[in-house]
Amino acid sequence: MDIISHGLWAAAAAKTANKTKKIRKPLNLWRTGLWGMFPDLFAFTVPFIWLIGGLLLKEVSLSDLPKPDETEPAPTDRLPIFRLASMLYSVSHSFIIFFPIFILVWLIWRRPAWEMGGWFLHILFDIPTHSYRFYPTPFLWPISDLRFDGFSWGTPWFIILNYSTLAVVFLLLRPAPNKHL
Repeated sequence: MDIISHGLWAAAAAKTANKTKKIRKPLNLWRTGLWGMFPDLFAFTVPFIWLIGGLLLKEVSLSDLPKPDETEPAPTDRLPIFRLASMLYSVSHSFIIFFPIFILVWLIWRRPAWEMGGWFLHILFDIPTHSYRFYPTPFLWPISDLRFDGFSWGTPWFIILNYSTLAVVFLLLRPAPNKHL
């Protein structure tokens, strides 16, 4: 799924949790949304900056970049930065990595950081929305290389369905109008 959708779905989940009033301290929507985007930011920010810098400084050429019809993740024999992106992607998209970090933060803060649930949702949503052709989600890495051959989140029908559903969800979660005006 795209990074913006991840942030919006995480924020929607936090807003829903806050509306139930079954939690002591309301979840911060912005923080939860950022945690929802965290796995992709972690995996692709440094490689993206390196790639843009390389293109601007003419140390990387467009011919070095993968073509749209090539299998993803990008071939690692062209640029070492693609190996880094794949490694960071495996780290940030693994439940095996997420849970110990969540527990460690819980132990340090002496309370669960429920906003980190956005990270969990990101991994969960990526499993069915990535195919073998485009960064299949290594959700059990480093214990297993098991991946699921889902469908592409970039297909037009899914983008339309995803954002339409997000719009409906946020409409349903909006505050009730004040009747005493």
